[in-house]
Amino acid sequence: MSWNTFATVAETKKALDAKQVSATELATHYLDRAHALQPALNAYITLDREKTLAEAKIADNKLAKGDAAPLLGVPIAHKDIYLIDGWKTTCGSKMLENFIAPYTSTVVKNMADAGMVTLGKLNMDEFAMGSSNETSHFGSVKNPWDLTRVPGGSSGGSAASVAAGLAPASTGTDTGGSIRQPAMFCNLTGLKPTYGVCSRYGIIAFASSLDQAGPFARTAEDCALLLTAMAGFDPNDSTSLDRPKENYSRDLAKPLGGLRIGLPKEFFGEGVAPGIAKAVDEALAVYRKLGATTVEVSLPNVKYSVPAYYVVAPAEASSNLSRFDGVRYGHRAAEYTDLMDMYKRSRAEGFGAEVKRRILIGTYVLSHGYYDAYYLQAQKLRRLIAHDFKKAYEVCDVVMGPTAPEGAFQFGSKSDDPVKMYLNDIFTICANLTGQPAMSHPCGIDKDTGQFVGMHVIGNYLDEARMLNVAHQYQLATDWHTRHPVL
Repeated sequence: MSWNTFATVAETKKALDAKQVSATELATHYLDRAHALQPALNAYITLDREKTLAEAKIADNKLAKGDAAPLLGVPIAHKDIYLIDGWKTTCGSKMLENFIAPYTSTVVKNMADAGMVTLGKLNMDEFAMGSSNETSHFGSVKNPWDLTRVPGGSSGGSAASVAAGLAPASTGTDTGGSIRQPAMFCNLTGLKPTYGVCSRYGIIAFASSLDQAGPFARTAEDCALLLTAMAGFDPNDSTSLDRPKENYSRDLAKPLGGLRIGLPKEFFGEGVAPGIAKAVDEALAVYRKLGATTVEVSLPNVKYSVPAYYVVAPAEASSNLSRFDGVRYGHRAAEYTDLMDMYKRSRAEGFGAEVKRRILIGTYVLSHGYYDAYYLQAQKLRRLIAHDFKKAYEVCDVVMGPTAPEGAFQFGSKSDDPVKMYLNDIFTICANLTGQPAMSHPCGIDKDTGQFVGMHVIGNYLDEARMLNVAHQYQLATDWHTRHPVL
């Protein structure tokens, strides 16, 4: 079989419908490539050929009968934070190294109902805590564009797998930028929907008020197809939005005439690499040619996003991760003297350094005497940041800026300075704190470093269709998203 490894989801579905390729042939192609490149990239944690080909065979039978499932036979790989019944689900941690999921997350089930075939489980920062994929118990994922550089995190395996052509699409989760930043580093399109659009049921929790599922793909068109399958109300998730299903592809063809792009002065100041600022300016010029206008807006409280996030996220993580105690599931120490000693030893052995750091911070800010001083203040800041965006949307339709202040960096270059690492998420965190949708799409190269640049698009609540339209029209006019590494 001759197959374009870097075909989009839309192209793959057309080929399947035209009987040019079978689901089994596709699954075999991507599995073979994943196995061949695993030693170099370390993108996957679990591959199970038997399970995948069984799903592909079912898809082929349905295709033969004329089943109209929207993504029937299209392969996808899932971040190893999603539970899938019968699959090992590790969350990148020794704590869950041998855990077999007893049920399937709603997002994965929704995608399976749309006909998608699971290729495997993807490597990630431990419990989704990291911006570089260096904290995984199973080793770092390599950026397929440059093996000496990080792919971004925490969804590093998700980004690397699509960029390298190991899967046409993947799922990620985004708590502070963990879809959008890796999308930029690996020259992909990545989307974090409005909080509550995709169910969190069956996704191992990091920070419950911030986590949201989303897709990685090459194009905005693909992300629209994937989000249409992923999203939907789930009674199993109390934070799920009870609203009708949407077709997120519906506005892709709309021209951009009349679109108002807000440019926050806080996103274009000190700290942004000159090469990134130049690439973003050039991309904005394309948007203007397409009929959009730009207006300066101000988000005065957005500068507090990082400190607010690193109070809220660790606080929620310390609560969520308390369930990993060696009693019901997960790692249990081999030797201990009593119950308390078992708790301590199991957690000390099972968690990595970054997870321990965040648990300690979170426990501290929630402790008696510090709750009001830290956690409560951080929650107030969330409201102020949301108010800033509300005012901005009075004069603009979407907000744009660079996805990250610098491109993919070398392994180890930030490992000894957690704050330096945390600041890499300075532009993405605000969308998680406010719950707004946001995405990154390829828009150029930093000519000083040779690294890819992403345009960060933030939309008003439930405005994903407009954002996807904006990115799609840009991609029709440019070719940055068509570039892929040679491996």
